[in-house]
Amino acid sequence: MIRTWWNAQSARDRRVLGIGGSVVAVLLVWALVWIPLARTRASLAANVTQQRADLAWMRQALAQARTLGAQGARGNVARQGKSLLALADATARADGLGDALKRVEPTGPVSVRVSFEIADFDTLSNWMDALARDYGVSVTDFSADKAEGLGLVNARVTLQDAKQ
Repeated sequence: MIRTWWNAQSARDRRVLGIGGSVVAVLLVWALVWIPLARTRASLAANVTQQRADLAWMRQALAQARTLGAQGARGNVARQGKSLLALADATARADGLGDALKRVEPTGPVSVRVSFEIADFDTLSNWMDALARDYGVSVTDFSADKAEGLGLVNARVTLQDAKQ
C-alpha cells in the first residue's frame, strides 16, 4: 500500500519527501538522543567538579582530624601518671562537678564508671568533651535521667582510656 502510494508520486515529490524525511529523522535523533546525552554529560561534569571539591575538603579535614587526634593522645602526658580513676575524679571536681560526683569505680583494666546525681548537664557534657580532647579518654556508655531542676540530670558515664 505504501509502496503503491510512493510509486504514484512524481520524482520531484519523492525527492522532497525523502529530504524532508531525512531532516525529520535528523531532528528526532538530535531532540531525542543528542540533547539528553549532552545535558546528562554537563550534569555529570558538574557533579565531578563538586565531588573533587568535596574530596579536597575531606582530605584537609582528615589532616585536621589527625592533628587534633594526636593532640588529644598527647594529652595523656599531662596526666602526670594518674590512673583513669584518679583522672576522672580530679577532672570532675576541677570542672565543678564535685558536689554531684557520687561514685567512681573501675569496670575493667582500662575503664571506669562515674556516677553523678543532680549534675548540670552542660557542665557534664563539657567535662566529657574535655576528657576526650585533652586526655584521649573516650565515653563508651552514657545514660542520664532528668532530675528536679532546669538542666539537671542523674547520670552514669563509662570512660575508657583510648590509648589502651
